[in-house]
Amino acid sequence: MADHVPVLAASGIVRRYPRRGRTMFGRREGVVAVAGVTLHVVDREIYGLVGLSGAGKSTLARVLAGLEEPDEGTVVVAGRALEGAGREHGGDRRSHVQLVFQEPSAALDPLHSVGRIVAEPLVVHRLVPRGRRLERISRLLESVGLPADAEFLGRRPSELSGGERQRVAIARALACEPRVLLLDEPVSALDVSVRGQVLNLLTELRSSLGVSILLIAHDVAVVRHVADRVGVMLGGHIVEEGPADEVLGCPRHPFTASLIVAQLARGENEGDRKERQDEAERQSEHACPFLQRCPRQAESCRRHPALTEVSAGHLVACYFPIEG
Repeated sequence: MADHVPVLAASGIVRRYPRRGRTMFGRREGVVAVAGVTLHVVDREIYGLVGLSGAGKSTLARVLAGLEEPDEGTVVVAGRALEGAGREHGGDRRSHVQLVFQEPSAALDPLHSVGRIVAEPLVVHRLVPRGRRLERISRLLESVGLPADAEFLGRRPSELSGGERQRVAIARALACEPRVLLLDEPVSALDVSVRGQVLNLLTELRSSLGVSILLIAHDVAVVRHVADRVGVMLGGHIVEEGPADEVLGCPRHPFTASLIVAQLARGENEGDRKERQDEAERQSEHACPFLQRCPRQAESCRRHPALTEVSAGHLVACYFPIEG
């Protein structure tokens, strides 16, 4: 990475959701989905955000993309702090940061053609005159490895493969020439044979377009394949962050180590179920979210530890990190 200036920076992001209904003692407490997350993505970097289902990854992505506003904290995009979801600031953030959703078939209008889907951002943001729109659409499709002939432009999403739909979604996101692409589980719904193609495409886009990428996944192998740096999320917190090879090759937080072992031994599905069963652990903003399952727990762990540097660029939120 030639430039270490953050293109996207989040500081102290908190996002809560109210619970419906009341208890006998009054209204239920809200659910804390993101609990004070601070992270940054630098120019031309691929940052992997990994964690089990329910960790708060998708909520954080929606906040970073400007689709939701945080209850606390700030988001800085291209050196500018953007607060509020009004037309001026919200539109600014959405043009610089684009979110690609997990399920392409649900994110693409089934009644629209490929050409119309990719053209939509160009029309909404008035980026390209009508006479040059087809040329721009063609270049976008070619940049993600898709044909730009009339036959393909006229297809509907139902006529595309899963990999083609995901590439169309990425092409649409690139239409605004964003500084950062946020991809929420972009390959989880794809066949194994197609996953590698999409992941390789991300590295090509980073090189050819100079775009920075924040890749969200629950599969450690997906993140290890492409990421420069990795953040591990649990219970709304970042519990470990650092160079991908170091964090995933020599984890220092007990949760990171258990996540890697669990996915190798049992697969991610059982881990996801376990995470949902332990929802109570995610409700406190103050204790370590891994407290109830950690073999190293102590009384001090009832106060959530701050991220502390254990080696160059490697941060861990743990009072008793695993020795390197």
